[in-house]
Amino acid sequence: MNSGANNRKNAARINRQERKLNAGFMHERFPEVSDIVINMVYNQRGLQKSLPRVVNYFPDSYAMFRINCLNKECLDGGFDFTILITGMIEKRKKIAKGSINCEGESPSANHATIVYDIAIQYV
Repeated sequence: MNSGANNRKNAARINRQERKLNAGFMHERFPEVSDIVINMVYNQRGLQKSLPRVVNYFPDSYAMFRINCLNKECLDGGFDFTILITGMIEKRKKIAKGSINCEGESPSANHATIVYDIAIQYV
C-alpha cells in the first residue's frame, strides 16, 4: 500500500474516533432507551453470499450509529443510521425495516447495501 493510501486510512481512522467521542454515550444522549439492536444482511457486488450481522447498542455504548463498509476498495464508506435511529427515538418507535446503500466511493457504483431490521427497547 502506498503512503498516500496509508495517510487517507489513518486520517479516516482518526476522524471516526473523533466522531465517536463527540457522539457521547447512549445513557447520556438517550436515557429513555435501554437497548438498540440492528439485525442486518450485508450485500456486496461480486460476493456470492450475503453476510448476516447483528449490532447491539447498550446504555454504555457510544451513541454513534454508523456501520463501516466491508468493501476493501471503499473510500470513506459506511452506513449511517443516525438520522433514522434518532428519529425513531423522538417518535418512540420500536421497529423499523428497510435498506441503505454505502455512502463511500468505490470503483463500482452501489457497491454495498444493507437490509436492516432495527428494534429499540425503552426504559
